[in-house]
Amino acid sequence: MKSVERITSVKSELLDILMSMKVDEHAERQRSAAQRHLRARRGIELHREIQKLSKDIAPLPDDEEYPESDLH
Repeated sequence: MKSVERITSVKSELLDILMSMKVDEHAERQRSAAQRHLRARRGIELHREIQKLSKDIAPLPDDEEYPESDLH
């Protein structure tokens, strides 16, 4: 009977170890996904900032740049 109890105990320990590993893997996948999400979000924000800055500093069309009243 001791042999059966020992086997049951070892099986239980192995199951606990496996479940712990799965929990750790899940937590790591969640952290990795969160990091990817934040990098993508920052990339989008950076793209929008560059577009806005480009628009803000873009040269004016020639006819608006120097109104005729300023030239004479």
